[in-house]
Parts: sequence; structure tokens; C-alpha cells
Amino acid sequence: MDRDSYVPALRFRSLTSLYDPAIRWTTREAEFKRRLLTQATLRPGQQVLDIGCGTGTLLLAAKEREPQVEAVGLDGDSQMLEQAREKIARTGVAVRLDEGLSFEMPYEDRCFDRVLSTLFFHHLTTADKRRTFEEITRVLKPGGELHVADWGPGTDTLMRTLFWSVRLLDGLEQTRANAAGTLPGLMEAAGLAGASERDRMRTPFGAMVVYRAARPASAAVPDG
Repeated sequence: MDRDSYVPALRFRSLTSLYDPAIRWTTREAEFKRRLLTQATLRPGQQVLDIGCGTGTLLLAAKEREPQVEAVGLDGDSQMLEQAREKIARTGVAVRLDEGLSFEMPYEDRCFDRVLSTLFFHHLTTADKRRTFEEITRVLKPGGELHVADWGPGTDTLMRTLFWSVRLLDGLEQTRANAAGTLPGLMEAAGLAGASERDRMRTPFGAMVVYRAARPASAAVPDG
């Protein structure tokens, strides 16, 4: 994937204005984002990055939970970022928004305490997932943590069947690792440690899974 082949979150740009209500009513958004932020244990002064920040909903929730974090959002969709800027401006909350791709992040090495991501990785091919996890390892401080909420493997026939609607919309290749439950393995291969599923919940479109991994605290982990 590159900038020329970028596909909007709802696949068609004409639907971008409907993104917030669509996610709110079909994914139990408030609940899975609450669980992710509880797991992330944000603290004052931390540098927090939301990859695939979309319209800024998670960033605003993070700032509400811990107002003294330094929050940064990254997204490759300028239209989504414009919605995020408008939403954030209405709140008066200090949040930085950057346009860029997850596997070519415009940040220095070891600069974030937490990297967050919700409903983003199922849009990436397996190769771009790998590249993105490598970039996350690079920008995390030693001991910093990654927290991801995204579609995961269903543990029963209903959840697996419901997830097919997402797979057909977003692509079989893009959603293969999600359906197979191999995101933790990709995280570990990129240099993150302790990658595992920490929580899950049922939704109308399949299983929403919350993962956690961390950059090892040892300085022996290479950058780049």
C-alpha cells in the first residue's frame, strides 16, 4: 500500500462522513475503547500515539481519562483528519494530528510511551502489518507498550460467520491475520515482547479482541 492506493476506512470516500455513527452503532465502540484505555494505564506526562486515529475519538477519550498525556494522532486519510480537527477544535483539547502512513512514521526513535490502535490493522496487508509493527517497535521507548483493539478470531461459529462481512468488505488478504489470530506472532517477530490477547467481546460483526505487547526494556533491542 502507498499513498496512491490508500483505501478509506469505509472503502469509499463518499461514506467517510458516516464513519463515526457507523462505528458507534456496529462495533460497541465505547466499550472496547474503554477496555483498551483501561489496559493502557495512561499516566501524566506520557507521550501517546494513536495510529490510524481516524476522526480522533480515541484521542479525545485518552485525554479525558488522563488530561496530562501528550497525545498525537497519525492517519493517512486527509479527509478523516479534517473531521478529527473539527471535532477536537470543538473540545478545546490539545491534540497533535499528523498525516502519514503507519509503516513510514515521521517520528524519531524511542519517543512514545504508549502506542494505541483501534480498528486499523485489519485494513493492512500482512506485509504492511509487519512493517507497521517494526515501526512501532522503533518509535516506542524501551519498556513502552502497544495496545491494539481489532477484529480477531471467533471462538464459535457465529462469531466466525459474522466476521465474513468484514472480510469481504476490507479484503481477504488484509483480514487474514486477524481471522487466524496471528497478530501477536507478527508483533513478536517485529521485536515486541509479551504479545498476547488480553480481552475480547462479541459484536454484530464478529469478535473484537484487545492485544498488548511491549518493547523490551533492554537497550540491546536494535532500532530500525
